[in-house]
Amino acid sequence: VAAGLIARGLRPGDRVGIWAPNCAEWTVIQFATAKAGLILVNINPAYRLTEVEYALNKVGCRALVTAVRHKSSAYVEMLDTLIREGRLPNLEQVITLGPETHPGCTPYADLRAAGGAADHARLIELSATLQFDDPINIQFTSGTTGFPKGATLSHHNILNNGFFVGEAIGLAPGERLCIPVPLYHCFGMVMGNLGCMTHGATMVYPADAFDPLSVLQTVQAERCTGL
Repeated sequence: VAAGLIARGLRPGDRVGIWAPNCAEWTVIQFATAKAGLILVNINPAYRLTEVEYALNKVGCRALVTAVRHKSSAYVEMLDTLIREGRLPNLEQVITLGPETHPGCTPYADLRAAGGAADHARLIELSATLQFDDPINIQFTSGTTGFPKGATLSHHNILNNGFFVGEAIGLAPGERLCIPVPLYHCFGMVMGNLGCMTHGATMVYPADAFDPLSVLQTVQAERCTGL
């Protein structure tokens, strides 16, 4: 996937948004953007039209990975409206999750298959240039007292955060952590994903959004050791 992002013309420092509920692809994109030197921009799955317009324009996203829809929100239709009206001038490509195809959008499966030998070689070259204090992630504040503010975080910021949270809770290799909290939030992608990754633990997502029963059933079925 990282090679596919490079094949799509994205370069280190470019902003790549992700607008989707919890899913395995969310985590793959998290690590792929980091590997390619891109800055992942977390978009709240609950955002409505003007909110996603504001967030994407505020940080200048060149690409967006998105679910087709979630709950009552038709993401692709909302994006189509904004693009047709010229309200997303920086957005050059939309990558959709799932099997559906949509005009003007690239399916996630095509992104996975896009990287060639030259793109994989470029990833190896990039690995020698990426630095611990490079920006890797932009997360927006809640916006309760004004417009949401984008907080720029580095590899060092979020990796240490995840690692030391894992240390504090005694996370160990082979453990299985149930993560029902949203991945777009620091709790999910940092304390959950990176906490597990830095300790050799398994990440378990019970559902695309929080549901108490699915959480309890998943803890039982997957033999989770932490929640």
